[in-house]
Order: sequence, then structure tokens, then C-alpha cells
Amino acid sequence: MAQGSDANIRKTALFDRHVAAGARMVEFAGYSLPIQYAGIVAEHQHTREAASLFDVSHMGQIVAKGPDHEATVAALEYLTPADLSALAAGEMRYTVLLNERGGIEDDLMITRPAAGEAPEGELWLVVNAGRKHHDLALLRANAPEGITFDLRDELSLLALQGPKAAEVLAKHTDLAGRLTFMQTGRSAINGIPVQVSRAGYTGEDGFELSAANGDAPALFDLLMADPLVAPAGLGARDSLRLEAGLCLYGHDMDDTIDPVSAGLIFAIGKCRRAEGGFIGAETVLQRIAEGIDETRVGIRFEGRQPVREGAQLVDASGTAIGRITSGSFTPTAQASIAIGYLPKNLAQQGADVTALVRGKPVAGTIVRMPFVAHRYIRKTA
Repeated sequence: MAQGSDANIRKTALFDRHVAAGARMVEFAGYSLPIQYAGIVAEHQHTREAASLFDVSHMGQIVAKGPDHEATVAALEYLTPADLSALAAGEMRYTVLLNERGGIEDDLMITRPAAGEAPEGELWLVVNAGRKHHDLALLRANAPEGITFDLRDELSLLALQGPKAAEVLAKHTDLAGRLTFMQTGRSAINGIPVQVSRAGYTGEDGFELSAANGDAPALFDLLMADPLVAPAGLGARDSLRLEAGLCLYGHDMDDTIDPVSAGLIFAIGKCRRAEGGFIGAETVLQRIAEGIDETRVGIRFEGRQPVREGAQLVDASGTAIGRITSGSFTPTAQASIAIGYLPKNLAQQGADVTALVRGKPVAGTIVRMPFVAHRYIRKTA
């Protein structure tokens, strides 16, 4: 984790709760956050088996607002490749912010509030912590007149993740049973106004809960009082998302990598792939039509040796042909797994690949992601 001056490190509304729970705190994206409590492996396994509570208040919550819904949608369909005109009230989309070269400036969630839960013309964005001020400037610089973007620093964000998350939340709100993956709604939990979204970054079923900073400690205490819930930190969050095959910005994607090469074509609305009309469209549509030079892959390595970010992928002669962008030995997969990039013609599933770790070769095989199956609760037809 990056280091910085204590005077410049921000604290979330839950900082005191983390310290009291014995968390090991680190600086991440300008905030003091827990990397672990009981230990990364224990927290990872608890998330897979029950429900874990993560403090993700460092993420950027942004409100986009225009004179009406259509104007806000039009602005964000220029700023992102998402199909937002088809986004129903109370639903969310995953998408990306691109530059003119088609590179990914950030990935984000866009939510259309449920009917009556926000003023007409609002859409809500959640962006990465380390990019939120960058994103805010980018959005404001490229948006048409009449569209505003406001960072909601007065809000905290908690993530309740795991197969027992719905059981826990159902004790406090009926939204736990009504929402499905990528849906959102407003509720009062023990008198606390909370925006509840059924999503997350672990591959497990779960919910993200947005509440005022002043209410966050009471919400944290209420959920932590449930015997099914344990706190979890950044370490488990990273190992869980790796098993889920999910990208981490600044590692598995950045402003030099387009979403097609990153395997994120689903973040581009189907109609947008035909019509374009968004920043970076020329490059992205060319990649779709003509193919890509390299692509993101999942790799399972032999043995327990972690193959981490920065390791080279090499051919039989030892010549570098690719790179690892995320990797570790993870608890559920019980394997050394990694995400990386290879030339498209060498990226067939089942193909052998070799990484160099401190100069020594480690054999691996290209496999389909996710490494551990997602367990989202999706809407049925």
C-alpha cells in the first residue's frame, strides 16, 4: 500500500470502529483503511461461507444531474459507452470512462434511482477511490452545459458480502428479498435512511449500503451484532475479487488499455457498439471490427508459488510475450492464480504458459475466468 503523510491521510466515519476491532490499518487511496482483522485467509473464507462487512467509504459517490432524465442520459451516453436509455428505474449498469484513444480512465457503476427516490434528472455514479477527483474533473470538462456532477463526501458506503448476506439484511429490511443483482432501492434500517444496492466486488451475493457519515457507525454496529457477520479488510477484498476474475483499476486495466482488450466488452451497450457516439468510440469500434492485439486472460499455475503483478510471461525461448497484472495463491481456489495479458493468438484456453518469478520459470495453463463461480442472485424471466 502507498505511504503518505499522516496529515494528508483521511479517515472514514468508521475509523474508530476498525481500531477498536483490532484492525491493522494501512494507507490506501489517501485513506486509512483496514487491511485485515482476524487475518486475510480467515476473512476470505468467512465471506465465502457466511457474511462479511467491508468499509468501502473511500469510493467516490457522485450525483449527475441535468434538467431532466433524457438530458442526463444523453450526457452520460457521450461520456461512457453504456446503454443508459434502456436502464430501468431502480437498476444499475457497470461501465467505463474512456479517453479519446479508447483507454480506460476508470470503471464505474451508474444507477438510475427507483421512482420517487431522487429528483428527476439524477443518475448516481460510484467510481474508484484513487480516481474520484480525476473522474470528477473529466466528467465536468466533457459534459454538455446544464449537466452537473457533485461528489457526495458526506456519505459512507458499506459492503455486506457473502451467501448469508441476504439472511442478515432481511432481519432489517424487505429489500433483501425484493432486490436482485444490479438493482437498488431506498429503505430505513433501524431508523437509518439507507440506499441499498445488490451488487459487490467479491463474486458472492451481497449488498452495498450507502448512508450518511453520521449514521454509518450505528449501521456498522447493527450489522456487526449479527453472529453471521464478521469484519473484513482490503486484503480479503482483493483475494476475493481475484478469484472472481474481476479487474482492479491501475493493475488489470488503465488509460492505455481499451475495454475490448480488457475483456470488458459487456460494459459497452450492444446498441452503442453499432452506433458509437461516445468518447473513444473510434478506437473501440475498430477493435471490435478488426480484432485486438492482446487480451486479458486467467492463468492457473502449478504448485503454491504466488505469481504476482509484474511477472513476465515468456515463450519457450525465454522471450517476454506478456505480463501478469494480478496474482496470488488464494484460499478458495487453493491454487496460484493470476490475471494477465497475452497476444491474442497465444491466448487460447488450455494453452500452456510460463511465468518468470525471480528468474525461475513457473508453469501454468490458461483457464476460463472466474476462477471461483459467481453466486449473484439474478432476476429470473
